[in-house]
Amino acid sequence: MGTSGDLRRLLDGQRFRQLLAVRITSQFGDGIFQVALASYVLFSPERQPDADAIAAALAAVLLPFSVLGPFVGVFLDRWNRRQILAVSNLVRLVPVLGAAVAIGSDAPVGVLVSLVVVAFSVNRFFLAGLSAALPRVVAPDELLLANSVTPTSGTIAFMCGLGVATLTHRLGGPVGSDAGVVVLASLCYLAAALQATRIPRCLLGPDLGTPLPDVRGELRVVVYGLAAGLRHLRSRPPAAAGLTVIAAHRFCYGLSAVATILLYRTYFNAPTDTDAGLAGLSSALLVSGLGFFLAAVLTPVATRCLTTRTWMVVLLALAAGAEVFPAGLYTQPAVLVAAFALGLSAQGVKICVDTVVQTSVDDEFRGRVFSLYDVIFNVVFVAAAAVGAVVIPADGKSYPLLAAIAVGYGLTAAGYATWTRRAVAVV
Repeated sequence: MGTSGDLRRLLDGQRFRQLLAVRITSQFGDGIFQVALASYVLFSPERQPDADAIAAALAAVLLPFSVLGPFVGVFLDRWNRRQILAVSNLVRLVPVLGAAVAIGSDAPVGVLVSLVVVAFSVNRFFLAGLSAALPRVVAPDELLLANSVTPTSGTIAFMCGLGVATLTHRLGGPVGSDAGVVVLASLCYLAAALQATRIPRCLLGPDLGTPLPDVRGELRVVVYGLAAGLRHLRSRPPAAAGLTVIAAHRFCYGLSAVATILLYRTYFNAPTDTDAGLAGLSSALLVSGLGFFLAAVLTPVATRCLTTRTWMVVLLALAAGAEVFPAGLYTQPAVLVAAFALGLSAQGVKICVDTVVQTSVDDEFRGRVFSLYDVIFNVVFVAAAAVGAVVIPADGKSYPLLAAIAVGYGLTAAGYATWTRRAVAVV
């Protein structure tokens, strides 16, 4: 059956469609929420953030959950996953609406950061739950296609949220204010919670064959479960190789992201022109989203003609080339083309790694491993931003930086090809 037929079969699954709807609605809200935050924090003329400030903001948003992530992963394998999807979106309403109040009242930045930390921590827990639940609603032979459709659909929804919020922001008025846009995002989270309740309570697992221990027993399970998850990962070379690739890729991608923000903040636009800078960055993100969409279309087809391993190497090589040309031209059209290529590479690699991890890891360890995956995803990105704060100039333009990122992508491709040639075959 061709790819279109496989996609029809996948979308025929009622439970898959319901899980997909939860992701799309929630990530649409994420796009809206992050435009408001970017406008208020990153593009405010009063704050004039540099690479240090961007790195600090990313650390505040991503690191708290990253510290707790492996422990939370144990509970993904112990708590009802349908309830996690519903309750996490409801819980997220509290800090998000609090952020709207903080922005509207011009509260101290520390108050806003604290609320955003809570909101994003809950969001990462929600996304890890989605990944752990996916194998429960599709057949094993549909996982690669499902991993192309679901995260990519979520990313496209995120990009659409960016576009809607950017247009709403430009319209002005109470709804177009930063606080009004945040309230709009909260409505999406409420809708996602309601959609999650349509899924049967026990469908998404986990299947627990033994009674849960008491509180002290649960605390011990957290520690022992983390150790067991790490041991399980070490015994699965394909999954370990995939997570190593995603770490290296995210580091390179993080450096590019910080440089791109600074380019639109200072190099392509006057620092005082908030609307132009935000609109330019939103355009780059939307174009990158088109690359994500193409990755979802190409990856299932490419992995029929090539192995998953070969396709990942091709995507890493594409990213390396894009950093040299056209990114090195440092014009807005060239940056948009590079953003498209990097989006294609990033999402294509992630689809492949998601599938490798899901097929290589046993179900009872899947939540823990995906939480570790999420930690790697975030911590490495923040580490890249911290390095960027030291090496990236204030306007984001640096030819040595582009060369270093290109070399990083190239070495990752070569290292993965060598490692997997000696290890167990990947998919």
